[in-house]
Amino acid sequence: MFGINGAEFLVLAIIVFFVIGPERMPEYARQLKDFIKGLRRTAVDAKDGIKDSLGPELSEINWRAYDPRQYDPRRIVREALMEDEEEAAAEREKAAPPQQNLRRLTPGQPAPFDSEAT
Repeated sequence: MFGINGAEFLVLAIIVFFVIGPERMPEYARQLKDFIKGLRRTAVDAKDGIKDSLGPELSEINWRAYDPRQYDPRRIVREALMEDEEEAAAEREKAAPPQQNLRRLTPGQPAPFDSEAT
């Protein structure tokens, strides 16, 4: 909260208590409560105004699809890598010679040799 840890907040609260004084503290607390209620009321009114101005199209939007908390970078990278692996496997499968063209050598038979290839 604004870069303030708990101990610093406690020190600030004690300083405010002594500066304002115990007599005026309830009045300022009431003013703070009214300010927060007014701010909340303003936010709700603004939200309702946006809903009214956009009409029924707003209710058709799937807001959960836009929630950034659902996107896990590790899962996104993993899925991207899996897609690449699946594409590479499909390409290897296309490039592999058909099994019917392969011929097994019998034990002791020399492998074919192409003198022009080396």
